[in-house]
Amino acid sequence: MSAELQASRRDATLILTFSNPGTQNTLHPDLCAAAVEVFTTAERDDSVRAVVLTGGKSTFCAGIDLHRLLEMRTRDADTPGVLIDHLHSWIEAIRNCPKPVIAAVEGIAAGAGFSLALACDLIVAGNSARFAMPASRIGLTPEGSGAWFLLQALPRQLATEILLEGKPVTATHLHALGLVNKLAADGMTLDSALDWADDLASLAPNALEQIKSLIDTASDNTLSRHAEQEKQVFIETLHHHNAHEGIQAFLQKRPPEFT
Repeated sequence: MSAELQASRRDATLILTFSNPGTQNTLHPDLCAAAVEVFTTAERDDSVRAVVLTGGKSTFCAGIDLHRLLEMRTRDADTPGVLIDHLHSWIEAIRNCPKPVIAAVEGIAAGAGFSLALACDLIVAGNSARFAMPASRIGLTPEGSGAWFLLQALPRQLATEILLEGKPVTATHLHALGLVNKLAADGMTLDSALDWADDLASLAPNALEQIKSLIDTASDNTLSRHAEQEKQVFIETLHHHNAHEGIQAFLQKRPPEFT
């Protein structure tokens, strides 16, 4: 059975599941290319309000298949670059998605699998889940912009430790550091992520999109530029029909019905 990204729905949530049996859900160029297309479609589909990325109840994703890397060494030097380009396009698609994207991690998230989890907006992990950037242990360097994500999220010394040592880090440790948002009982991570996605999917999608844009640009903006952007999106959301519905629902003490 070949590697694929299986898509399913639960109400307004799109569920994307790694499937590469027997290889701990390692990545394949076709899988990465298909994932970009899926995210592009989801971005345009108003019925999709949230996305959950999962590997099922045993393994999230072990990164790039080492057998494939060995085979790539015998081919043209540009061949590995094609796979990495597909991976980076997928990372960009996740980051550019205007809807909340949640990683539901069971088992291992290693290498590019760790990078994909880090690219998501939120991470739910099983109590026994482990995360690793093991490239240094096999004479390689990280892929999927993993180093960038870790250095954005953690103090330099902690990110350096994870990157240089290449050893697995427990979900409980990363939760204590603030990198993992929520812990769940093993086997219940997807259910926890879907419940969270359901809650987010009930909120005003235009407001969530604007909040994500403020988050994404905050680190590159000065305070004054951020304040100006904040003002503009506040005015825009205030004049959206969802703001009228939200305010009225709050005042009337009823659940809002956003569109």
